[in-house]
Amino acid sequence: MNKILVTALAISATAMLSATPALAQGKTLTISWWGFNGEKLESIVLAPFRAQCGCEIVFETGNNGERLNKIQIRNGAGVDVAYFSDSFSQQGIEAGLFQKIDPTKIPNLAGIYDLAKDPQGGYGPAYTIGRVGIVYDTTKVTTPITSWNDLWREDLAGSLSLPGITTTAGPMVVMKAGDHASVDAFADEDAAFAAVAELKPNVVKNYNTGSEMINLFSTGEISAAIAQDFTLGQIQAAVPTVEWADLSEGAIVTLNTVNIPTGAAEPELAYEFINFILSPEIQQQLAEQGVDAPVVTSVELTPEQASLWTYGADLIAGLQRIDYAKMNAAKGGWVDRWNEIFGM
Repeated sequence: MNKILVTALAISATAMLSATPALAQGKTLTISWWGFNGEKLESIVLAPFRAQCGCEIVFETGNNGERLNKIQIRNGAGVDVAYFSDSFSQQGIEAGLFQKIDPTKIPNLAGIYDLAKDPQGGYGPAYTIGRVGIVYDTTKVTTPITSWNDLWREDLAGSLSLPGITTTAGPMVVMKAGDHASVDAFADEDAAFAAVAELKPNVVKNYNTGSEMINLFSTGEISAAIAQDFTLGQIQAAVPTVEWADLSEGAIVTLNTVNIPTGAAEPELAYEFINFILSPEIQQQLAEQGVDAPVVTSVELTPEQASLWTYGADLIAGLQRIDYAKMNAAKGGWVDRWNEIFGM
């Protein structure tokens, strides 16, 4: 069935190409991204886009920090489309590395959730929506976790893992510690980190990669963790009794954005690509094949497919937003204070 869908999409894309001027013939689109799910992205996105644009596609891969640093060293040149998690794309915006987007060149913006259309003041849409929350093993944590404040419960002593402070979700722990202490962590760091210190007896280990956290569940070293939802399927494959906590305050939204660097050599081709990945057909396939949660409102998933994703208007409406400008400004000092507490 997947081969049939991809073939049909490629035929449709070829037809579109024949009906319009082949402006991209002989051109090369350079994409900066993580490189995950390579085979699926090749079949769902890259092959049909090549058929549509008649162009070559090359890649720059690596983690967020490495790739952003390369773009900065080159003063915004070297790539045409850049995929980043929103905390890192915000850093790029503040460093002047990305150009503002002309929304008239991305018609498919009209069909995506408002949250994803312009999350950072005109610099590009989000192509997928995620969340940070709490996962726990229901066979070991018998009282359901229903609030961020439950992280401080005595029954979680010596059974919790937190994301490291330099990860995407790490600074969010400090913000939640501030909420626990009834303060704004940006305004009263002392109270927030006092609450982090109070949480320490429950913490077995800080993890720096999703695979490390999954392994801690697999070995039984932890029974709860703060996690991003894209890890849920892998955790449950290892420990089927792990569930995503339904938190009364809501989970924290994370967005992966697509941006056009200031020195992009092929900005028009970049616009064409961004519009392509925001099409209902592509977003449907990416969600069904377990690659990314959809931002297109018309995507329809089965309950089983949807269980892995941040999906649906009601769920998305209940997510908490982060001010990444404030977070990035505070992060340096937070790293030092965090390491003092956890002895790193």
